[in-house]
Amino acid sequence: MANNHTTRQPFFSLYSHGFIRAAVCIPAVRIADPAYNASRTLELAQRASDVHAAVALFPELGIAAYSNDDLFQQDALLDATVAAIEELATASRSLTPLLIVGAPLRFEGKLFNCAIVIFQGKILGIVPKTYLPNYREFYEKRQFSAARDAISREVAFLGVNVPFGNDIVFQAANLPDFALHVEICEDVWTPIPPSAYAALAGATVLANLSASNITIGKADYRRDLCAAQSGKCVAAYLYSAAGPGESTTDLAWDGHALIYENNELLTESTRFASGEQLISADIDLERLVQDRMRLTSFSDSAGDHSERLRAMRRVAFEFAVPTGEIPLQRQIARFPYVPDNPATRDARCYEAYNIQVHGLMQRLRSTGIERIVIGVSGGLDSTHALIVAARTMEQLGLPRQNILAYTMPGFATSERTLHNARQLMQALGATAAEIDIKPSALQMLRDIGHLFAQGEPVYDITFENVQAGERTSHLFRLANFHNALALGTGDLSELALGWATYGVGDHMSHYNVNASVPKTLIQHLIRWVIQSGQFDAATNATLQSILNTEISPELVPSGGDDHSEPAQSSEAKIGPYELQDFNTYYITRYGFRPSKVAYLSYHAWGDRTQGHWPEGIPLEKRNEYDLATIKRWLEVFLYRFFQISQFKRSALPNGPKVGSGGSLSPRGDWRAPSDSTAAVWLEELRRNVPG
Repeated sequence: MANNHTTRQPFFSLYSHGFIRAAVCIPAVRIADPAYNASRTLELAQRASDVHAAVALFPELGIAAYSNDDLFQQDALLDATVAAIEELATASRSLTPLLIVGAPLRFEGKLFNCAIVIFQGKILGIVPKTYLPNYREFYEKRQFSAARDAISREVAFLGVNVPFGNDIVFQAANLPDFALHVEICEDVWTPIPPSAYAALAGATVLANLSASNITIGKADYRRDLCAAQSGKCVAAYLYSAAGPGESTTDLAWDGHALIYENNELLTESTRFASGEQLISADIDLERLVQDRMRLTSFSDSAGDHSERLRAMRRVAFEFAVPTGEIPLQRQIARFPYVPDNPATRDARCYEAYNIQVHGLMQRLRSTGIERIVIGVSGGLDSTHALIVAARTMEQLGLPRQNILAYTMPGFATSERTLHNARQLMQALGATAAEIDIKPSALQMLRDIGHLFAQGEPVYDITFENVQAGERTSHLFRLANFHNALALGTGDLSELALGWATYGVGDHMSHYNVNASVPKTLIQHLIRWVIQSGQFDAATNATLQSILNTEISPELVPSGGDDHSEPAQSSEAKIGPYELQDFNTYYITRYGFRPSKVAYLSYHAWGDRTQGHWPEGIPLEKRNEYDLATIKRWLEVFLYRFFQISQFKRSALPNGPKVGSGGSLSPRGDWRAPSDSTAAVWLEELRRNVPG
């Protein structure tokens, strides 16, 4: 939707950031009363316009009602239907959305079950149903002809020639990502729905006018169909079903409305409601287009059907983008790597652990190594890696004593983290040892002529990196000495920000189980370990203490006498990890503009009282951030990620990909030059985000 950005819509409008709002409407109908049905359709269309929807979908044959049976062959009903559509089209001139309504229409001496696409007084096109069910309770071939039976690709309707067929994509000329295709009920129940070809031809919004009587279990099947079609087509899928007023001579109707986006249910109606309904959801068209651009198999499929796709027609229209601030009504998860739903989160944690464990198991098997060397700092990352190592030993039938765990206090190690490290190693049954790195670090500082070795309090980057390097150097040599594998502990968040000491430092290991796990997910993985009772109460108390400790590299001393808590704060330097993980996800997974990432972040983090919080986060840690703060830390992220950190990611050790959010391995999801500039991202952020 690049063109939309040139119109300078307000920052706080969903239409400024590649979204459109879609509505699905379930009106009350009267059998064989088109005037009444059109009036109810218009009422809901007005409501859809009032909520600034771009498209409003109605049920199959809704202008006449679906359950007319042989009444469809009565001239009086057909004439009244055309008159009602004409009135509806006239009344639509002041409405915002495209209207998609269903009606029986007669062309070429045949009767077609049609979808009529109306926009601000104009009939953009008419789509006949492709597949007519004629089994069990359905006898549509008794009244209707299928799309394949039409001779003309254009028909005269209400005094003008109108495109006619199931091969039409309705394209917004000023919003290039807004491309709509329409199919009808049974069409999506077939092996290759018409919308599949439309999606390959560029349609991003697929709409299905349905009547669909209800039987036991059918609602779940509808959901499955819509979810699968939206996922396979990488599209939004809108679905309507007939509601109150349809004949119950032999059937019943539940008024089921659904909106999916790429296999994700955004919203659905209340089934069996006594009154009319309108549901709406905000569809991220840019997300769909980004995914299609990345999925080479999607474009390959389009290539396989290129002749058919080239024959599809496009009907252009100029969409009037709603003006003013239009808030996003869709929920944006604060933690994109951490599901809000407890059951889903538990399943994800189980999968994450097992992916890490099985990756490490295979590396040990393939090397013939049975021991692991790991540095344990008392922080989040090494804690989680140690837990993974413990589980790996169990799976391999090896004793946990084969984990050679070392805590290595330096010049700034706090009493709290040292205590936590000692307690954790003991609780997990590892072979625990302690190496004071201060003497070797001081010798290095003397050798290179650093002022700290001469008694001066100089705590620069070299001072920090000497300590990080000494720890890693010890771990590699210990691994050599004990015929063991040096296990890395650094996480995805640190890799994104370049928050690691390159080479002989925490950047390097023989294998890193945390390489694609962000800090926020590691926190929840440890919470899950506590809540699922995998260890005893004493171990859980240590794990909780680690969760409650300030995230710190512990490389710079406080300068005072209090050594009980870490003196450094990583987040004070590089920003809150909860914000930076959010930025990592949307920048790397979807390639969104920084201004859109800031918009989504503000929607997720602007008010701590809104939306869902994963269990386990105490009230005092439920943060909120204003737009200025979000913009500030996003600027830090963009500079660090795009300009100064890629060389570290280009030389990563092996490690398993854990989540669909991706990894930053040069052998996996992320390949980038080490000498790029962040200028275009920073400029876009500064130009388009206020404050």
